[in-house]
Amino acid sequence: MLLSSVLLALCEGLTFGVIFQAARLLSGGAATGAMAMPGRMGLPLGSLSTLPLGQRFALLLALAVLLQGLTSLFNYINGVSAGWFAARCEREVAPAIHRHLLSLSYGCVSRYPVGDLVNRCTLAPVAVQRQLQEWAQVLSNLLLVGVYLAVLILLTPLLSLVAVAMAAAIALLQSQLRPRIRTASKQLAEAGRRMASAITEDIQILRLLHSTAGITRAIKRQEQSAVQQERQMRRMGLLVPVLEPVSDLLPVLAAALIGLLSWHLFEGQQSLMVPNLVVFVLVLQRLNLRLTRTAGCLNRMAEMHGSLQLVEELLDPAGKQFRRRGGVPFAGLRQRIRLEGVSLTYAGRHQPALDGIDLEIPAGSTVALVGESGGGKSSLVDLLVGLISPSGGRILLDGVDLETIDLDSWQQKLGVVSQELLLLNGSIRDNIAFSVPHAGEEAIRAAAEAADAAAFIEALPEGYDTLIGERGFRLSGGQRQRLCLARALLQDPEILILDEATSALDSPTEARILEAVERFAHNRTVLTVAHRLSSVVHADQILVLGGGHIVERGRHDELLGLQGIYAALWRQQANTNRANTRQMPEITRK
Repeated sequence: MLLSSVLLALCEGLTFGVIFQAARLLSGGAATGAMAMPGRMGLPLGSLSTLPLGQRFALLLALAVLLQGLTSLFNYINGVSAGWFAARCEREVAPAIHRHLLSLSYGCVSRYPVGDLVNRCTLAPVAVQRQLQEWAQVLSNLLLVGVYLAVLILLTPLLSLVAVAMAAAIALLQSQLRPRIRTASKQLAEAGRRMASAITEDIQILRLLHSTAGITRAIKRQEQSAVQQERQMRRMGLLVPVLEPVSDLLPVLAAALIGLLSWHLFEGQQSLMVPNLVVFVLVLQRLNLRLTRTAGCLNRMAEMHGSLQLVEELLDPAGKQFRRRGGVPFAGLRQRIRLEGVSLTYAGRHQPALDGIDLEIPAGSTVALVGESGGGKSSLVDLLVGLISPSGGRILLDGVDLETIDLDSWQQKLGVVSQELLLLNGSIRDNIAFSVPHAGEEAIRAAAEAADAAAFIEALPEGYDTLIGERGFRLSGGQRQRLCLARALLQDPEILILDEATSALDSPTEARILEAVERFAHNRTVLTVAHRLSSVVHADQILVLGGGHIVERGRHDELLGLQGIYAALWRQQANTNRANTRQMPEITRK
């Protein structure tokens, strides 16, 4: 790219030398020796002096056309090289940003709205590609500007001051425009980011919008954002077009001034004035074109400043936490999981989510976490999975600190069904086999059977090939939950973590699922978070969490005997169930 730019500039300079010779021939100037002004713009064409005037003129024109053809060829090569280089960089940038995004810790990346991340990741490759192409143009244009200035100085140093003044005027105009364009670009990029985030959020909560008459409100909010974006675009529209009309005017003024000065400098001698003036005006026009293109490139880069700044902020490692890499490989749980004085305080909060948790989970046992919402159950699950790290204390796996264990090898032993049902916009088969992409058909169907999902899947027209839509919207809540459970069971995990995994199921279905889980959990470690206490009565250990502390622990019968929080929750749910049972005959009669 650099070589083609240098050759382009060289051919362009030689072209003007040839044009100068042709103009001198037409004006009746001397055509001997180097066929140029003595000491300036000399070309080794003395061997042509013996040819007739017409042939010399034709040869000079042919040479000028040839040189211009080479200039165009090198210009094309330069553009192709810049495009290929930008394409290669774009190929590297998109995976690099994706890799960087996934390398961030779950807690860190979850601070960004999904739409914001999508907008930044979409902007980055295009912005980088355009930036590189613009820089390639700037390099080429500046080399040509240097050639043009050299030609002008060789022609007439005094008149070159006019060209310098024109370049200074464009540079001054640029110095005033570029900061304003960058500011407007930043505001425009921010407005676009907010719009993209809002659109993505509305798509994510379509069901909520449709069920709460929120469509009109969402449309109005987006229209207001569009008005703000239009305001920023209009401001940009006032700034960007300023340069071109000014650049069109400057060379005309400069040519008029040069014509007057040339007349006085050469005292009306056409043989001296005409070739100098012709070449000077031509070079000046090309100089103005390159200066204008350079300024345009700089303006476009200023326009992209806001988008690049959003990408740079995402890529900047300062203030970000990254997913842990490396460590001791986890071979399997042999004895126990132990939590020693574990505490957790989320960023920006003063009240800890968990405080001084001491807990032992023997291998092969079933432990249940219950309690009111906000007690810390899900936070404890996230710590065990490795999504976040404790603020204090240790989590030990057979005596080895989880912070020193390779996170991938630990999570490969886990089967997790979270209360947030995460499904792909793909087929049922793809969703079940997500963590085991090479699983066979028999294994997939066995996992669906174990999760009590086989019946509803086979009743669908396309069975396991049925597309479930974004986030599984074509399925009911209970069906989505069973699909997530089947996905976890297919992994054949050593440790099964169920975070409200049966909350969307009716009682008969929940009972069947619990039986399947109990069969599956034989010789496996199970941690379950449950709202319905009836689903944890057979757990080896039940922990009642409240305010980030373990307030009660024991088996079902032991906790009922304490007549504490667990017993109160049990009575409350039992009374609710009896009330619902009494109401059912009345509803049936109605």
